[in-house]
Amino acid sequence: MQVNADLHIHSRYSGATSDRMTIEALAFEAPRKGIQIMATGDCLNGNWLKEIRTGERIDDGTLEMNKTRFILTTEVEDNHRVHHLLFFPSFSAVEEFKARITPHSKNLETDGRPNVNLDGIALASLAKDVDALIGPAHAFTPWTAMYAYHSSLEHCYGDLASYISFVELGLSADTDYADTIQELHRLTFLTNSDSHSPHPVRIAREFTRFEVQDATFDEIKKAILRRGGNKPVLNVGLPPQEGKYNETACISCFTHYSLEEAVRRRWKCSCGKRIKKGVRDRIREIATYDTPHHPGHRPPYVHLIPLSEIIAKALGQHTPFTQTVSRRWEELITVFGSEISVLLDAELDKIAPVTLPAIVDAIHAFREHRVIIIPGGGGKYGTIELPSDEEYTPVSLGPKNSQTSLLDY
Repeated sequence: MQVNADLHIHSRYSGATSDRMTIEALAFEAPRKGIQIMATGDCLNGNWLKEIRTGERIDDGTLEMNKTRFILTTEVEDNHRVHHLLFFPSFSAVEEFKARITPHSKNLETDGRPNVNLDGIALASLAKDVDALIGPAHAFTPWTAMYAYHSSLEHCYGDLASYISFVELGLSADTDYADTIQELHRLTFLTNSDSHSPHPVRIAREFTRFEVQDATFDEIKKAILRRGGNKPVLNVGLPPQEGKYNETACISCFTHYSLEEAVRRRWKCSCGKRIKKGVRDRIREIATYDTPHHPGHRPPYVHLIPLSEIIAKALGQHTPFTQTVSRRWEELITVFGSEISVLLDAELDKIAPVTLPAIVDAIHAFREHRVIIIPGGGGKYGTIELPSDEEYTPVSLGPKNSQTSLLDY
């Protein structure tokens, strides 16, 4: 069987996170996006752990609520500001790991994503001791990523680099970016939302599709390790240009710079604020190859733009968080079941009676890769634009668009 999984989110106990990030909200929104397995996130936090336990236990490492499966996960920040993602096989593993890091953390119970005064080597060792998986979270972003502070996996994890089985790409990178780095070729790439809100424009904006025997932790672990026929079969995520740190840019006025110009300016913008190196430029610095070299096990990558963003652009709304956009999104989900179905699988002539022509045209433009992306940088998301009127091709409500469907994978 194939399942869609978003394996990195945060609870309302993490900083800068919506109060609506409850386990019930996640269980409700996941199937509407088309997701079968969600991360719990923040499972080291005692208050959140109590809420997680309200789900029905399927096995030691898997829970269920509203037909959504959850596996035990957390993100921690080490003493070099590097963020690591961990997947635990059981509640007892969570408790043992927590007990081991408690002397090294001052905010385990006050922040869902705790700071731990240990380096990557020590954290990987503790993870291995409890049979948890560990890997770099959003590995290329400029503030808190492995490659922001380290030149290699070994530099971060030492002799335990061989224990690392996955790397999370983050919103500003995709498979083509990451597969220019030879040391990553053996690893499984994960695409996750890192969502701080249950809003459909945030949750599962990136996800990984796995081939598994069941929707459980053990099966997901085997898929990440690519054992027993289990494996990732698809990475789905934003075009990397839409990520907040894709290009090198000022963190205040968001003026974009080439890497050479930023170096020449000594990383100081004309406005006086700091220029932050973008993911694209950082990857070019450490790349082994000028072009991606995909290993045989690497699945395809499908770029996905949240439906709410597409609707907002179609209706001329400045933000996808309006009531008008939400109403139109709900109309489509009610009929087609999930956002994935609307974006990539439903026939356009079936969508047309449900919504406005402008929205149908916008979905058509997305499927034909005719949307225009203005890259993000410096902490500001990239934006999408629809083709201009003279470039726009009206939708033909005939046979299904030839765009490859997620169902083909």
